[in-house]
Amino acid sequence: MKTKRVFIGIFGRRNTGKSSLINAIAKQDIAIVSPLAGTTTDPVKKSIEIFGIGPVVFVDTAGMDDVGDLGKKRIRKTQEALKTIDVAIVLSADNLWGEMEKEIIQQLLSLQIPYLILHNKSDLTPLSASLKEKLNTYHVPVMEVSATTKAGIDELIDKLVEITPPTAYTAKTLIGDIISKGNIVLLVMPQDDEAPEGRLILPQVQLIRDILDNNAIAVGLQPDELKKYLEKQTPDLVITDSQAFDKVSRIVPQHIPLTSFSIVLARAKGHFEHYLAGSHHLNKLQNGDRVLMLESCTHPVSCEDIGRHKLPNLIRKYTGKQIAFDFISGLSPVSNPCQYVMAIQCGGCMVTDKQLHNRIKQLIDCNIPVSNYGMAIAFLTGIFDRVTKVFSK
Repeated sequence: MKTKRVFIGIFGRRNTGKSSLINAIAKQDIAIVSPLAGTTTDPVKKSIEIFGIGPVVFVDTAGMDDVGDLGKKRIRKTQEALKTIDVAIVLSADNLWGEMEKEIIQQLLSLQIPYLILHNKSDLTPLSASLKEKLNTYHVPVMEVSATTKAGIDELIDKLVEITPPTAYTAKTLIGDIISKGNIVLLVMPQDDEAPEGRLILPQVQLIRDILDNNAIAVGLQPDELKKYLEKQTPDLVITDSQAFDKVSRIVPQHIPLTSFSIVLARAKGHFEHYLAGSHHLNKLQNGDRVLMLESCTHPVSCEDIGRHKLPNLIRKYTGKQIAFDFISGLSPVSNPCQYVMAIQCGGCMVTDKQLHNRIKQLIDCNIPVSNYGMAIAFLTGIFDRVTKVFSK
């Protein structure tokens, strides 16, 4: 079974030993350790393997009790990190526990993130009976540990394996439920100016692997070779780069199922029904409307960029309206999501399901229609029903 990376965040006050803990887990000096409070500023990440889970990324965050103007910015970074993780460790020390820890747990509960409570530095200050009784009311694992004790770290790892749901590390098939053994899946992959030098982009690699995992046949070519190939062979499914939808849809016969890499990823990462419904809002855009374009990676921008140029220009041409566009890359926060009339998300190949889910959820909570790059292009080129039909079985 394929596995995906699990992000495990460590949260707590300053000087509770978060950095020492991540160093002990990784068995390396990853994070700077100091008796001075506030040593950790930006989140520090370390990738390791945990038997029983697979690849994980530990995220060491700044203290939630940081002070000053700079401290407020660090706290915002820590709060943003909460939305990117799959599992959390809430760290305390010196028998300190109050509203700050309660607030962290409340956010974890609202985001449906499993967590455990860790009382660190237990060799120096054992967990008091009164605090232990209070912590037991949370009905989650409560542990005492010292970051310098190997046995304590081993026990912690075992607990993390126990509370991490399989859905956090088990990768879903992308198209395994719509193809069969021996099917031919034709991948149309333009190698234009936007394509990276000497390699395929991640969605193309992911689809090839998924096709092979399902004992089907992956065939790749560029748009100019498509017509010649179809004269000799009839594939069971065609998946194209969304930017080539117009050309590819005119070449591929109607009886052959057609979709795009972006739409495949949209279905795999959740909120697919919202994308289907939200795409129709493209017909309702008016002059002065503000649309949010969400990219999940950062890359050099050129005039060929789909999210920054091609798709906005296509929307303006289709609607005949003066539409304003804002752009957010990577996992940067969405400030005031309710100000937008619509949002359009890329395929999200560079982020986890949880990270993408929490980003889109805040827009859905504001009743903002959301679409996806591939779906939006299909809608604007008049082939929306055709390229989403394959998933309606």
